[in-house]
Amino acid sequence: MPNVVQSTHAEALREFNRFYTRRIGVLEEGLLSSPFTLTQARVLFELAQRGQASANEIGDCLGLDAGYLSRILRGFVSDGLVARKPSTHDRRCTWLSLTAAGRRAFAKLDRGSQAQAAAMLGDLSPDKRERLLDGMRSMRRLLETPQEHGGGRVTIRAPRPGDIGWAIERHGRLYADEYGWNQEFEALVATLFADFATRHDPERERMWIAELDGVRAGCVFVVQNADDPTLAQLRCLLVDPEGRGHGLGRRLVERCIAFARAAGYRGMTLWTNDVLVSARRIYEAAGFALAKEYRHHSFGHDLAGQIWTRDF
Repeated sequence: MPNVVQSTHAEALREFNRFYTRRIGVLEEGLLSSPFTLTQARVLFELAQRGQASANEIGDCLGLDAGYLSRILRGFVSDGLVARKPSTHDRRCTWLSLTAAGRRAFAKLDRGSQAQAAAMLGDLSPDKRERLLDGMRSMRRLLETPQEHGGGRVTIRAPRPGDIGWAIERHGRLYADEYGWNQEFEALVATLFADFATRHDPERERMWIAELDGVRAGCVFVVQNADDPTLAQLRCLLVDPEGRGHGLGRRLVERCIAFARAAGYRGMTLWTNDVLVSARRIYEAAGFALAKEYRHHSFGHDLAGQIWTRDF
């Protein structure tokens, strides 16, 4: 059953759609001062990218009514933009491809679209441009179906300005949404990250950000254990819901272990709570073993704290 959506949220999305369609001019009679509508331009784009395709493939990709698409294609054939060729393997199938005139028409459209996008981004400062692109990537991943997600490109990188603020915010919001933890937890996370940012030793302490298709989707950091300097401590492992199912948590923990081993630690420890089942599975798979468990009341809940360790 779909989630109940507030009317204000639906209207906000509709308002954005109205704004963006005005902004890129898709409501004008001809897209980018061309003789083509937006739908016609998308058909040309698909044919240009595929080389050749059947009408069914184009229709399925764009979600177009068969009759509407047929009228578009008849017009393109009549104008000499598209050629038809019967399939040699299936007489019921006809292959479509752009003619030389069709390729020239598409190339002009493509140049115009590229110039429009560059001009729009050129009006923004580098910081605003990156924020816009980051938001677009995130919006796409949120709205994509599981079939559209694909494998996803995973990147594990060093932190940049803004990453620690993002990590604190995501911890606070995510743990509130999924476990009902209060602001006490966000305050603890903020303190841990602040200590790392202001006092860490880069030779023995390190942080990483995981990205999925260029969007921040996870984080973790390693510090020296306060009670035993021969042990590293893994802290604040987080994988955003958008990044789950791609092995980000496993890769972040593996990066921590590899770094700690290279830095000369004899082992690693971490603190977690029993309700964090997914994280515990990652730790177990990475060779950690439960060393201690105790009851405590924190973050508005009665919890079972756990200390996990592993040797190198």
